[in-house]
Amino acid sequence: MKKFKILIPVYNDWKSLFKLLEDINNIISSIKNCDFSCVVINDCSTIDIPEIKIPPNISYLELINMKKNKGHARCNAFGIRYLAKNNDFDYLIVMDGDGEDRPEEIKILVEKILSDPKKSVAAKRIKRSEGIFFQFLYQLHKIITFIFTGKNINFGNYSCLTKNDIEILADKQSLWSSFSGSVKKHILDLNYVNSVRGLRYFGPSKMSLLKLVVHSLAIMAVFKNTVFFKISNIDNNSFIFKFKSKFDLYNFSGFISYI
Repeated sequence: MKKFKILIPVYNDWKSLFKLLEDINNIISSIKNCDFSCVVINDCSTIDIPEIKIPPNISYLELINMKKNKGHARCNAFGIRYLAKNNDFDYLIVMDGDGEDRPEEIKILVEKILSDPKKSVAAKRIKRSEGIFFQFLYQLHKIITFIFTGKNINFGNYSCLTKNDIEILADKQSLWSSFSGSVKKHILDLNYVNSVRGLRYFGPSKMSLLKLVVHSLAIMAVFKNTVFFKISNIDNNSFIFKFKSKFDLYNFSGFISYI
């Protein structure tokens, strides 16, 4: 029997977590010869934590409380480091707790990784739920990150990772700022499944233009040496050259990394 951990960061949105656990319970009921348990990272929520009832198909649930609010990227990084050292499992599923990572796709991730058990699987976004303008900006973000990093990073947190890859990622500093960038850089051979970004269970999406910009910069920071090289080789007649020529090149690259 293969053991799957599901890592879920939560900040105040316990109502969504309970709904997600119910949906996960229903989905995994049809998956045979697999054991599922959950690790929930409480990102220093400001409201009281309700009693969490564990659905019957989830073998157990562990709640870890962060001392300070760090954001979901750092919660995932903490969870990955914790699990790499403290738990017995075969695969780790990383997903958000608000419904945008659709629980019905867990079955697709599990089927894919069991068919090729030594390769981690990322949920490649083929459709998003936001408006047309934001979807345009998201495509622009992918183009810009590809230009500067040379990598097509078309997935987010939603993934199913082997224990071996978890151990590789656990000691990487870049994991604390960008999960997808770190996976793309340090896990050289990935499988993919198509994924449709769902709607939040309750309330509007928390993704904003500012968060998208920070997300892009965080990915570029993971590949800062590649970004530095590409900037240093920009055509002297280009607009970007005129912009970056006003700054010390090293500091410009370092500024991106810092942000």
